Amino acid sequence: MRFVFLFLIGFLAFNLTAQESKLAQQYYQSGEYEKAASVYEKLYAKNANNDYYFNRYIDCLINLEQYDNCEKVIKKQIKKQPKSVQLYVTYGNLFERQFRDAEANEQYDRAIKKLSADRYITVKLANAFVSLTKYDLATRTYERGAELLKDKNIFAYNLGDLYRRKGDTNLMIANYLNSLKDNPSRVNSLKTMFQRYLVGDEQYEELQIQLYDRIQENEDLVEYVELLTWVFIQKKDYRNAFRQVKALDKRLEENGGRIYKLAGIAANDKDYDSAIAAYDYIVSEKGENSSYYIEAKRESLTCRRNKIVQGFDYTREDLLQLEQAYEGFLAEFGSSRATASIIAELADLEAFYLNDIDKAIGLLSEMVELPGVDKNVKARAKLSLGDFYLIQGERWESTLLYSQVDKEFKDDIMGHEARLRNAKLSYYFADFQWAQAQFDILKASTSKLISNDAIDLSVFIMDNLGLDTTIVAMQLYSEAELLIFQNRFPEAFQKLDTLQSGFNEHSLKDDVYYAEAKIYVKKREYTKAAERYQQIIDNHIEEIRADNALFELAQLYENEAQLNDPQKAQELYERLFLDFSGSTFAVEARKRYRLLRGDDI
Repeated sequence: MRFVFLFLIGFLAFNLTAQESKLAQQYYQSGEYEKAASVYEKLYAKNANNDYYFNRYIDCLINLEQYDNCEKVIKKQIKKQPKSVQLYVTYGNLFERQFRDAEANEQYDRAIKKLSADRYITVKLANAFVSLTKYDLATRTYERGAELLKDKNIFAYNLGDLYRRKGDTNLMIANYLNSLKDNPSRVNSLKTMFQRYLVGDEQYEELQIQLYDRIQENEDLVEYVELLTWVFIQKKDYRNAFRQVKALDKRLEENGGRIYKLAGIAANDKDYDSAIAAYDYIVSEKGENSSYYIEAKRESLTCRRNKIVQGFDYTREDLLQLEQAYEGFLAEFGSSRATASIIAELADLEAFYLNDIDKAIGLLSEMVELPGVDKNVKARAKLSLGDFYLIQGERWESTLLYSQVDKEFKDDIMGHEARLRNAKLSYYFADFQWAQAQFDILKASTSKLISNDAIDLSVFIMDNLGLDTTIVAMQLYSEAELLIFQNRFPEAFQKLDTLQSGFNEHSLKDDVYYAEAKIYVKKREYTKAAERYQQIIDNHIEEIRADNALFELAQLYENEAQLNDPQKAQELYERLFLDFSGSTFAVEARKRYRLLRGDDI
């Protein structure tokens, strides 16, 4: 019973203090310092060791300019707590508020001189100086504390923060790096700090230089090497990053996990050469015993393929070497559900780059029959198989495969893709009304790419279908597009020539240029493709292909392996999102413009 009574008394006292504290806070925030001082004085009297109440009481007295009374209170507190050296900072601040700078500095110096070999007291004093934005004095405090405690790195992280506030990047870096010696687990925290506060190549270069020096002095501290690797990744210098992680992998006798992770980062950033080098290192140096062996081989193949597909700059010999690498992989691991995606990639290589459609069809036909293949991989293979049959002119085989995927993935993006291909197939064979009905449905697809394609084709059909003799002209044009899809370029050019000579005044003129540009891109004749796109921009800017032409011409100029003129690409992207703000390409054009301008997005 006595215990319950004491508990209730304590609870009521605590509740009363909380109410008084809240009231004082309200007075203080509204500038009623006299009322606030009265309440804080009572709270401070009841809680003599509460620094918060004491400091708020002193702030109120200073704001009321009761300097004499304030000085008496501070002196009394110093007498009661002689080890609380931060009180001299409070005393100095009182003098400074009265413009008595010499006396203020005397108190600040006294605080540092009276500092004892105590970590907690040192931090508390430094924080008192920081609260007054006196970073030099806070720095002196930590340096004096480290000297007293005989540990020069004990406050290194705190000093790093101070030099960051002062804008001294070099000393900020130096002290943050010093802090790693006593606390290596802080490395990820430092990555965050550096990413947040380092600006521009010059500051990252300074961090890199300091890290090189530390690595030479402290060979056993692997966190410095880890940080250096991180710096190279920030600079997108994956070749040097690989050099560092390879050294760590050997020193720590790891299984390649660190290298595999770096390879993935490089691949995502399209530095395929660095990614391939990293993956191949795992395969050759770690061998089959590494848990990353199969995945490294698989990813290396994918990077080699992407380098060709996305780089546009390759020879037939490059393609044959890649084909050999794929076949070597399948010879080693066999055809199974685990290698189904590799089979699909090889089929694409055979069909679109080596022009061996029969081999591509054979590969995919066998793959879709393998037991246990992931349903998405199988569906994607069926879509490709449908495309390959269409290239061979087997329309009904194509539509059967597209329809199978559409039925299995009816409300899924994969199903929308299948429906789009079926609609395009109908368009190629001049069934324009049914095709347009499907395109109109697909406008609502959750896939932006599918939706944009559907909008583009629907608008194209609607724009041309109602004109005189359009059905004949449209049929010639759709047949030409099928021939382009089938890579039968001479026949496609012939069909487009027939269209131009027979329907010279027709509104499809810009579309003919657009189709010809597509052929030249496929043939890697980029200058000729650019000429066709430019003809649309110069002479048919009001037609529906104008925004397409602007976007695709900008892409040609942006790509290093094509026309490689980033400035020209930037101008075209800007024109696109300014003059065609309603275009489906406008958002992407703005994004690419900002990237070329150097914005961090």
